[in-house]
Amino acid sequence: MTWISEVTARIADASGLDATVLALDPGEAETLLRLAAFAAHESGERTNAPLLCHVLGRAVALGAPLDEVARAVEGA
Repeated sequence: MTWISEVTARIADASGLDATVLALDPGEAETLLRLAAFAAHESGERTNAPLLCHVLGRAVALGAPLDEVARAVEGA
């Protein structure tokens, strides 16, 4: 078990949510890491990386596909 999967399980337990719904697949993890790096480098502020990931999480939770919001962030 990886650190992120352990923390995901703890979050699921604490919130009453299903851990499988919260889990990241490798493709999602790669996309989020790429976008976090983009945010830090593009803005010049490392603190924008976790903030962007939070905003992305909100967008995805409300139904936006991660690949579409990723393209919007990267300006593609």
